[in-house]
Amino acid sequence: MIDAAHRLGPDGSIRPITYATMFGLIAATGMRVSEALAIRLPDVIDDGLIIAQTKFKKSRLLPLHSTTRRALDGYLATRLKASSQSDALFISHQGTPPAYPTVITVFLQIIRSIGLRGAPGSQGPRLHDLRHTFAVRSLERCAHDAQAVARHITALSTYLGHAHVTDTYWYLEATPELMAHMAAAGEALHREVPA
Repeated sequence: MIDAAHRLGPDGSIRPITYATMFGLIAATGMRVSEALAIRLPDVIDDGLIIAQTKFKKSRLLPLHSTTRRALDGYLATRLKASSQSDALFISHQGTPPAYPTVITVFLQIIRSIGLRGAPGSQGPRLHDLRHTFAVRSLERCAHDAQAVARHITALSTYLGHAHVTDTYWYLEATPELMAHMAAAGEALHREVPA
């Protein structure tokens, strides 16, 4: 997906790196598309990204993995040289922030170009699915004991900017790895209960 974004035109413009970086950042952080579009240059700080006044009128800090930070810094080197009167982090080749519907259209164009989605009207990956995948993968990687999962889901809920931890549960889906851990936990619980 990121490679396909790098192949977008116009050649020599900021557009390809804007979309490659934006989609990569959404996948790596689980942020909302609207949050990515709302990031301003001053929101990029040494400790990560400040996501200001989000869906629930709260701000939060998103720490970034070193690889994500390196990709963002590479984009920033180009972005700071671009001609724009906007302080938006992500800009189009015209120097203006891309509109939400445009971002969705470009995502669908890219996903179709790499064969992950059929013609318009067909089902397939959506941009918001990157957020869901981030939530599931982060839970798959946490230690699988009840206390660790409880701590992790609370931290994940905060990181995703949810008002309540129950909002995060909607992002989770049964993957083979999660199902295996749940089955193991159920079996362990069953062994502890006297017959």
